This record gives sequence, C-alpha cells and structure tokens, in this order.
Amino acid sequence: MRTLHVAEASPEAAVLVDGAVVAAVGPYEELAAADPAARVRRWPGILTPGLLNPYGPEILEGTYHPDPREADRLGTVPIGGERARVIFRADPSLLGGSARRGVQRLLAHGTVAVAGELRSRPVLDAVRGVGLASGRRPPRLPGPVSLTPSPLVLLPPLAVGGPARFAIFDVADRADLVRRGPATCVATVIGGRLVFRAR
Repeated sequence: MRTLHVAEASPEAAVLVDGAVVAAVGPYEELAAADPAARVRRWPGILTPGLLNPYGPEILEGTYHPDPREADRLGTVPIGGERARVIFRADPSLLGGSARRGVQRLLAHGTVAVAGELRSRPVLDAVRGVGLASGRRPPRLPGPVSLTPSPLVLLPPLAVGGPARFAIFDVADRADLVRRGPATCVATVIGGRLVFRAR
C-alpha cells in the first residue's frame, strides 16, 4: 500500500511513498486526489529530505552510547574521548550495541545519512541495518562533534524514483529548524519505513 506523508507547515511538499521509493512529490491536495487509496500520515511541522551528520566515525566508533541498564554506573549521556576508548578496549563486544544505540540517537535527530569512513564491522552492520546512507564530508566540518551539528547539512530535494528517505521536524519553517535544531524531529523515514517516531 502506498503511503502519503504530509506535514502541517509544508503541505506543498507532501511525499507519496511506494515501497522504498518516492512515487510523487508535490502539493498534498494533488497527490491525495491522484491516489485516493493511499494511506495518509499527517505530521506537525515541516517535511524535509533529512540531514547528513558528518561525524559518523566520531559518533558511532569513537563514542560509547550507554545501555539504559548502565545508567546507574555510566549515566545516560554519550561518552567520548579517552573514557570511551577505555570502555571499548576493556570489552570490544560493546561496540555493536553502542553503535545501534548511537544510530537510534541519529535517527531521532532526523539524520538519514552519515559521512566519514566507518571501519568497524559492528558499526557498519548497525548503519546498514537501518539503511542510513553514506555521504561525503563537507570540505569544512561544522564545529565540534555533535548529534546536532551547526550549521545543519540538509540533503538534496527528494526526487521521484529516488529513495524514500526523509525527516519531519516540528518547526514552522527551515529558519525555525536552524534556530531550534534537529532535536525537534518527530519522524524519520528510510527506505519507506518509519525508523523513528517521537512519542
């Protein structure tokens, strides 16, 4: 069944998804009239092509994302630097679970692609498992390593026949997204699948 995604603040940029690809992009009213049988998903805010996070290796291989069951011992905030290296040296098997949790954090920030060379098999498996795309790092990296890099790197516009990969942010417009940041993400779609939805 086809799915029509529309966001309240950007009804002119609705997306009709057929499986893993974009079947149509355009005003909601036109797409709904052309395919009345499509299931409709309505979202607050704006629908965008999603974000590229240029810090793939740093976030997924150089940062430990604690398991919630470790909160009493390690807290809930991602751990970087030497402390992360010590954790991975002590138990290399922790990298896979950490990478999966890191990927979930990226998805919750509207990230649909990462840049940087990933070398670890468990990390590559976590990235491929959800279908995150790989992109090129910008010539100049935007500040420190972050789930919310500034400036944001938006992907090119969605195209018919292209991958159904996009994100929805609960903001008024792109300027508001820049101001408030990608933690405003309410949904991330990759390969036509809803891989993140805010509660």
